[in-house]
Amino acid sequence: MGKKVKVEIEKNIKSYVESFFEDVDYSKEVYMVKEKIIEKLNEEYKKERELNKKNAFEIIVNRYNSLESMVKGINYNTEEISNWFDKRITISYDDFCKTFKREKLFFYIITLFGIIALRFLVLMLLYTYVFYIFILLSAFFIILDIVLVKKHNFKITKESLSVDSKKYLENFFDTYFKKCLIWLLIFFITLLDFSFNMVTIGFNSKKFELLEELRKSSSSLDIVIFFLLKNIFIMVWLNKKIDYENKSMFKKTVYRTSIVSVLYFIVAVIIYYEFEKIFVFSPYIITMTIYIIFAVIYYIICTKKYTYSRRSLSVNPYLLFPIIVLLLAVGVYFYLSRDIWLIQPYINSIPYIYEGNSQISYDESTGIYTIVSNKEDFKMLQLTDIHLGGGVISYDKDSMALEAVYKLLNYTKPDLVVVTGDLTYPVGLSSFSFNNKAPVSQFATFMRNTGIPWVFTFGNHDTESMAIGSEADLEELYKLLSWKTSRNLLYPYVQPKVNGKQTWGRNNQLVELRNNDGTLNQALFLIDSNAYVGAGFSKYDYIHDDQVEWYKNEVLRLNAQEGKTISTLEFFHIPLQQYKTAYDLFMKGSDEVKYYFGSNDEKTKNKVCASKYPSKLFDTAKELGTSKGFFCGHDHYNNMSLEYQGIRLTYGMSIDYLVEPGIARDVKQRGATLITAHKNSDVDIEQIPLMNISK
Repeated sequence: MGKKVKVEIEKNIKSYVESFFEDVDYSKEVYMVKEKIIEKLNEEYKKERELNKKNAFEIIVNRYNSLESMVKGINYNTEEISNWFDKRITISYDDFCKTFKREKLFFYIITLFGIIALRFLVLMLLYTYVFYIFILLSAFFIILDIVLVKKHNFKITKESLSVDSKKYLENFFDTYFKKCLIWLLIFFITLLDFSFNMVTIGFNSKKFELLEELRKSSSSLDIVIFFLLKNIFIMVWLNKKIDYENKSMFKKTVYRTSIVSVLYFIVAVIIYYEFEKIFVFSPYIITMTIYIIFAVIYYIICTKKYTYSRRSLSVNPYLLFPIIVLLLAVGVYFYLSRDIWLIQPYINSIPYIYEGNSQISYDESTGIYTIVSNKEDFKMLQLTDIHLGGGVISYDKDSMALEAVYKLLNYTKPDLVVVTGDLTYPVGLSSFSFNNKAPVSQFATFMRNTGIPWVFTFGNHDTESMAIGSEADLEELYKLLSWKTSRNLLYPYVQPKVNGKQTWGRNNQLVELRNNDGTLNQALFLIDSNAYVGAGFSKYDYIHDDQVEWYKNEVLRLNAQEGKTISTLEFFHIPLQQYKTAYDLFMKGSDEVKYYFGSNDEKTKNKVCASKYPSKLFDTAKELGTSKGFFCGHDHYNNMSLEYQGIRLTYGMSIDYLVEPGIARDVKQRGATLITAHKNSDVDIEQIPLMNISK
């Protein structure tokens, strides 16, 4: 068969024919006859124009000057014409609208009850200990739905409205055609995302984590299913009530969309499953992008082709492009926010290496942990700026970071690990992730496998503004992973107060290290140096006055309790301004500073990236005279240790493989700082470069 050529209809012919149908009742039969007449007259008009260009339209008008002559011209039964006008109007447009609103409300209610019943069925699977409660609730809403449907009169009879209602009825069709198509496409997008989540979590997590993800993800699916079903119910009712000639097009569109989407869904999930098995690369963005682009283009084509108001559906390409870009950006953001546990197989392989015998206790009222050591020398290993991305692109660098940490732990066999901030890096462009919660859980699992107790202070990157986990979220997560559940993370469940108010910061913590005779060896202060001040990047915050006051109060309390001047060690992330002062004096050859080891090779003009806001911590510590050393991170290439005005200022060696450009290839700066506390409270500080550890 030859290819069907689209006929261009002359506007004057179309208008002329439609003028004869103005008083005809709305029906599918009339519509088909009218279209055939227009096509017939259009052909004859074109032939007449070829013969007589001046009065071709007049000839057609004289030839077909009545509805009967037009109908006869297409060999249709003229006796049917009287039926078009004699058809009784069964309902007015206003009454139809009232009925329509009432039916819409009914469809909303039964769909909502159905979704609630489905939700209780899901909860029944998740919380088996209250299985019978949820199954009863689900059964209640199912029965309620059945009762409502039975009581409702579902005998839908076709209505005949006046011809002047045609435009409004077509608007109803167009509106719900578009809504059904949009929600059908959104349903498959959501289903794809849900299935990918289940595959990823299924590979890398335990059963309870899989069920928790099912609980969270299925909520969004419930919402999409609700709107999809509600709109389909309304569209089906409209098509049964009114004789729409485009009804078959709606059915075909839904059918084709479903078939194509299901086939794509099956192929995409299989591909995703196979890729996830090797834990190298996730095709999530590619498969989702392809479907989203298909959905946008397909929606535009269908709505232009199968709806009545086709002119209004013309799409400006300058508008279409940013819409697609926006959809992709939103999709990418949600993808970068997902928990991607690609590193989990390596974490699961980490053996138990803890050789300590410390007794650890926690005071619920003060939030203070006490470590009692039976050793002559208690070893603490400072790790800083580990920067776990938790994303697809950061997978290899996350692996290298954790492997480096394991080598350092296995080599030094510490009794306590102190992480001084920036454990995570939820900055999408580098880490390909905005998720700062998954890396925390991963590192906690890693440390739990080693068995080594650890403490943590926040860095500026741990709670970035774009990250999915806020300061409050991270605090709650650390509490969930802390001592009561892990027995190796010493994170406090309460924060200290000054004058009845909680101190500034995300975590300020005191850990008491005691000898086996009960005497205090060291007071370990983990102080939050906070993140940023105001808007903008690199406007670093500082340790606030109330934090310093808390620190001073605790030192004085311990001095009084022990009856002597105690020994303290202070840990934070962002260096104090005194780090910069001491470094500048060192570079000038001043005898005001004493050099111990390391170098400052940060690739910035000032070398030391301290806050522009002064903190009272240094002067307070100097006044108290208890500090054996300040320890920070933040500057990844700095690892110098200097003594200034009687206080040892030490940069921890960083782990970072991810943040600084090219840092993964550099080796000199990477390592850890070993702090050994002797029984007499003396302290030794030593660098442990990773490059010096044999493989």
